[in-house]
Amino acid sequence: MTAVLAALAAAALTIAQWFIWMHAPVEETMGVVQKIFYIHLPLAWWAMMSFFTVFLASLMVLIKKDNRWDRLAGAACELGVLFSGLALVTGSLWGKPIWNVWWTWDPRLTTTLIMWFVYAAYLILRQSGVGGERGPVVRAALGVVAFLDVPLVFYSARKWRSIHPTVFGSQGGGLEPEMLAAVLVSIAAVGLFWAALLSLRARQLGQSAAIRNIFLHQTR
Repeated sequence: MTAVLAALAAAALTIAQWFIWMHAPVEETMGVVQKIFYIHLPLAWWAMMSFFTVFLASLMVLIKKDNRWDRLAGAACELGVLFSGLALVTGSLWGKPIWNVWWTWDPRLTTTLIMWFVYAAYLILRQSGVGGERGPVVRAALGVVAFLDVPLVFYSARKWRSIHPTVFGSQGGGLEPEMLAAVLVSIAAVGLFWAALLSLRARQLGQSAAIRNIFLHQTR
């Protein structure tokens, strides 16, 4: 499954590059720097999907008491922190030539940074072994509570006075059809890459847990 997803992701990412650099036109005002948008937006979207997965998997831990959901939550959170961190970096690279600043305390940027710190703290607590034998339940409760910030990030550019562009809002993003096609292909390609990484990491965490259980059984 992971190998199939990885092969599909490699093909889709290659196709996405053609859409980004050959199919989509260069934006008249921003120039070639606008191309960052085709990487930035998918990273941000799949970071959100990662944290939604953490939320759902945490709920399943509380309901089913099955550690497989705990491992899925951990794998998804790692991807969410990685993807949202890269979204912040690519956004900053876009913001410097367009806004003339690397960073501004805009509502979208600020809530995204808070979200990153919240889930980074969640990962640190996972690694610290907080909760002992009840660790999965404690981590699941944290995973549910941490999700409270995610809707704020999504609606921040729509509800508050944000200078961050809203691409798929009620006002529209003004994208040319070729640009919209490049965005959608990029979202799908990064999504396949995300699914391959999630499958791989969840499997690694499962194998680590199995080895740990064998070691603990032999030392008793």
